[in-house]
Formats: sequence, structure tokens, C-alpha cells
Amino acid sequence: MNQWKEILEYCLDRELGKIILSNPRQKEGIRKVEIRPVLLKNELKFQAGAYTQKQVQHYNLSAEEVYEKVAFWMENMRQLEALHPAGRVHVLISKKGKMMVKRSRAGCQIKTGSSLEHNRKKRYILDPSVPVPFLVDLGVQTPEGKIVSSRYDKFRQMNRFLEFIEDIVPELPGDRELVMIDFGCGKSYLTFAMYYYLHELRGYDVRIIGLDLKAEVIADCQRLAEKYGYEKLNFLVGDIADYEGVSQVDLVVTLHACDTATDYALERAVRWGAKVILSVPCCQHELNGQINSELLAPVMKYGLLKERMAALITDGIRANLLEEAGYRVQVLEFIDMEHTPKNILLRAVKSGEEKKIPGLRRMMDELHVSPTLDLLTENGKDASDE
Repeated sequence: MNQWKEILEYCLDRELGKIILSNPRQKEGIRKVEIRPVLLKNELKFQAGAYTQKQVQHYNLSAEEVYEKVAFWMENMRQLEALHPAGRVHVLISKKGKMMVKRSRAGCQIKTGSSLEHNRKKRYILDPSVPVPFLVDLGVQTPEGKIVSSRYDKFRQMNRFLEFIEDIVPELPGDRELVMIDFGCGKSYLTFAMYYYLHELRGYDVRIIGLDLKAEVIADCQRLAEKYGYEKLNFLVGDIADYEGVSQVDLVVTLHACDTATDYALERAVRWGAKVILSVPCCQHELNGQINSELLAPVMKYGLLKERMAALITDGIRANLLEEAGYRVQVLEFIDMEHTPKNILLRAVKSGEEKKIPGLRRMMDELHVSPTLDLLTENGKDASDE
């Protein structure tokens, strides 16, 4: 009998949340696989998306085909996670091929059973009809479980953020406490959402620290965390530039940290060797004051265009510097531009492959810019393009 059938047959039904295969042994080829239930012509199938570096291949499989494909894909993977209302299964495979299977009765609360059509309606990770205490206290939801109309954009933003979290969880260690820091957390809508999703819904052992300079806001957030019994969610007053409260961090989040505060957060994340970085930059003023290009002068004379170009160049340089520091980086849309112009997210996953980006410093020299992140990192010292 296929060993994966023994492990997965309990969950291959219409109630399945998802199955995630990740942590490839070889960097070429398929890096991650996600499997979800789908109804095709009223027949239950399981749609698998196999992700390579640049594309995704889709398969519509029967249950028996899932077992066969999983056996094939797992020859190059070290981790599998199956999420189902009946329970969760986490499989880890060592470098020597030894398999460890962990089962939990804490099921996945993502509801899919009543909406499996191929082009189904938008699924929110946080069910908008289920009252959640922190959403009520933060004014996003009524006590009856209805999203406040004026806060619906905030609700969508939280769910979009949790989609990114859902995607990167397989990249994180699964056999110990995960440490996460949210720099510049503010009122902490997304910090609470991250803890609620990972710990309350998914059952992960996580410790999350929210850091901000506003003492009154931090006091309110800490009071709410204690009210909900979120023992491993703590809020502290502190500066991104000099925070030394932990020695190891798995995930660093920096959302709308203003101007160079983003650079200090990214540098700190790199220094910790954080496995994943999620950053939504904000108010990129630094390069706007530095940039000077004779070639681009006809366009740069328009203040609005110069501001936007400087912001895009800032984030492009940050992404390249993270690649140089050994990260695999994607520049993604955080939320639709119609809701906020601050919609670029840098998602960086540590690969361990440090490299020089050809032309990067030549470009910075020609634009006469010296970004803070480059000055903070070792890669910016005595560096030259090949």
C-alpha cells in the first residue's frame, strides 16, 4: 500500500483545506506543491499546483492519483502538511530519508465544503461571518460578526496579508517554537491577525513580538493581548534601529515603517538570518532627495514623477540588496492600488546563496544615490560590479 495513502486518505474529501509540499532537496525543478479540492462537472477532484522558480503547473487529480503524485513529488521534498477540519498532519523527512509524522486534532477551520466550484467566490481566511474578539475590539467587526462597512478595506488587507503568511509557513521550521517580530506594529491589526491565524486556527507554536515607538498604543495592544489570553503575543516600546531583545528570529514583518526605518528593519532581519522577511515600505523620501541624473532630468523635473520613480528605485535596490545577502526575493502587489498607493510588498525567503548583482552599484553611482540599507550591510562596503 502506498505509504502516502495511509497518511492522507482521511483528508481527501470535499472538506480538505489544503495539502502543502515544500522544502525541496534540490533547488532546480519543483519548489512547492499545493493541493485543494475542486468540483469539476459535479465530480470531486483535487487541484494540484506545482510551483517552479518561474511558473506553476496545474493538475486535476483523483484521490488515487494524488497518492501517486505525492509519492513522486516527495522524493524531492522534506516537508508535507495536510489541513482538514478533522485534524492536521505534519510530515518531516530528514536528510537521511527518515520520516517523522505528527498528527494533531486541532483541525483547519478554513471552510471549503460548500463552495468547491472551479471559479468559486473569494475565500477569506478570516470568515467575515464569525465574530473574532480582536476584530470587534479594533472596530473592524460588530459583536454579531458583521464587518463594519467603513472598515472593510482593513478586513481585506488583513486577509491579503494572511494569504502571504499562509504561503510562507512551509518555509519555516516545523519542529520548534517560531519567533516572529513585527517592526512598527502601530495599532497591530495585522499582528493580532497573524497570531490568531497561526496559533489559534493553525495550532503553531509561535512567539510574536510587536515593536513600536508609541507607548500609549503599545500599552493598549498589550492589554488586549492579555485580555484574549494570547500568552506568546507581546508588545514592546522600542526602536527598530537598536532593538536587541532576541538573538534569533524566523520571520520579520515590517509594514509601512516610514522611510529609512524599513532599511534598519531589513538590515536587522538579515543580521538575524531570518528565514522570511515580509516588508511593505512606506514614505521613501531618502532617494528623492539624493537622486540626480542628467539622462532622466527631463522627467525628474516633475516633482510627482520624481517622487514615484525614487520610491520604485528605492524598493528595487532593496530587493537586489536582499538577493545579495542570500535571499530569494519577489516584489508583489500587497493590495489593490485603489485602496492604498502603498501597495508593494517585498517577500524574501532565505536561500543562503549570496551573490553580487551585476550593474547594481553602477546604477547607484550614475544616479548618485547611497541608500541606507546598502550602507548598513557588509555587501555595500568596498563592492564593485564584475
